[in-house]
Amino acid sequence: MRRIRYLSGTRADFGLMQATLQAIAAHDALRLDIVVTGTHLSERFGLTVREIEATGLPIVARIPVNTDTSTGASMALNLATTLRGLVEAMQHDRPDALLLLGDRGEMLAGALAAVHLNVPVVHVHGGERSGTVDEPVRHAISKLSHHHFVATAQSRDRLVRMGERPETVFVTGAPGLDGLQALAHKDRRALCAELRLDPQRSVALFVHHPVVQESARAGAEAQALLDACLRQELQVVALRPNSDAGGDSIRATLAGFEHHDAVRVLTHLPRADFVSWMAACDVMVGNSSSGIIEAASFGTPVLNVGSRQKLRERNANVTDVAAADAGIDAVLQSCLARGRFAPANVYGDGRSSGRIADLLATIDLSPSILCKTNAY
Repeated sequence: MRRIRYLSGTRADFGLMQATLQAIAAHDALRLDIVVTGTHLSERFGLTVREIEATGLPIVARIPVNTDTSTGASMALNLATTLRGLVEAMQHDRPDALLLLGDRGEMLAGALAAVHLNVPVVHVHGGERSGTVDEPVRHAISKLSHHHFVATAQSRDRLVRMGERPETVFVTGAPGLDGLQALAHKDRRALCAELRLDPQRSVALFVHHPVVQESARAGAEAQALLDACLRQELQVVALRPNSDAGGDSIRATLAGFEHHDAVRVLTHLPRADFVSWMAACDVMVGNSSSGIIEAASFGTPVLNVGSRQKLRERNANVTDVAAADAGIDAVLQSCLARGRFAPANVYGDGRSSGRIADLLATIDLSPSILCKTNAY
């Protein structure tokens, strides 16, 4: 039986991977365990490790990092702390493979630890473009990885052009799409009642994270976007951002709206509630990858702001606007007037979990794959 270890650092990555992790745990040929780090272990960010614990999935190590400061320096130092913790967690207890998602620093630390301990790395959601610091980190993880489970054919082609061997790159679709419709089980009336909002009035779901290279502008961008929502007489459900550089200024901006009658500022929403809001809201605003990837499965209009997702593949429901665009009100008004789209999603069919679990049970994990070279 193959033992697969997954590294989780945020509410976002665990939510996207939960269905896949449960499929791995249920597979006859696989055994799953999880290492937890990052904001999962922080009271400030909702102590979301409790959600992992509630699933019953086994946690074998916890690596605390500093989440009290959000700067580029703290991000780099946390990568070092995570790297040390992962080496300690795997040095004498090596899994058959380390499974990583996306482009965050803790995932890069995981890849670095694994390749030095001769543990094969399997990377999910590689090959994508975004144009911010996430992109080089994502590609660095891909170059350290031995197998790739990508969301789209374009991502596969890109990895092959980067020198990854075609036989190691599999199009599985985006795991975050699995079970979305069933997960969105709360209707608009119930959601609004929980937050004391009027279900007859339009609601925006606000999820805006800092861009590391533009961290000095993060708070002002959040302010401009929230002001635009209120000028359109929207009610706003706003989630506080991640721990990246610039996050503190967005949190400070949100604090200024905590007592506004039309705004609800939340640290965290359980995955089912977040997905339900994505399905029920009139528009999603900000720069979250969930707006780019998942919202299309509900046909939810998305106003994507700024550079954080600028080069990702788009679904028809996404409208882009520059963070400093003076015409943001008109674009937001247009999104609201257009209304919902027919659900259609370039990122997959919502059946990735089974594909990923079956691949993990059968792909080559022999020592020979550790001697990796570029294909060209």
